[in-house]
Amino acid sequence: MVDLRVLAEDDWKLWRELRLAALAEAPYAFGSTLAGWQDAGEEQWRQRLRIPGARDLVAYHDGEPVGMASGVPAGDGAAVEVISVWVSPAGRGRGVGDALLADIVRWAGEATVRLSVKADNAAAVRLYERAGFVHVGPNPADPDEILMERD
Repeated sequence: MVDLRVLAEDDWKLWRELRLAALAEAPYAFGSTLAGWQDAGEEQWRQRLRIPGARDLVAYHDGEPVGMASGVPAGDGAAVEVISVWVSPAGRGRGVGDALLADIVRWAGEATVRLSVKADNAAAVRLYERAGFVHVGPNPADPDEILMERD
């Protein structure tokens, strides 16, 4: 069974642990780098969890944290962007990614939910398609990414 927990700013140590593990295990999947975050101080981690209107989640399986994701308001105010999605190798194939995305979609309500994903990250693309996201085109900010959306 997958349990989800919504994080607050004081959960920054847990967020740091998972984010650094994600950046180390799957550097190809993110725009951020391990080098860019591994020496970040407490305030930078707390600031990441203080994004106004965001929902930051950690997924647990058998009591162990095995995944993470965030939903953040998009710049236009009419959409939510999914960021920082990662499921540890121990959590893969257990419905963790599905649970994280379903929660963010539910939380977003009537808003359009968007994300960008590396075009060659086939496992992530399959996860997002399974969750109802459709391809809407290339990411103009990064030619290696595709944009996906769900109404």
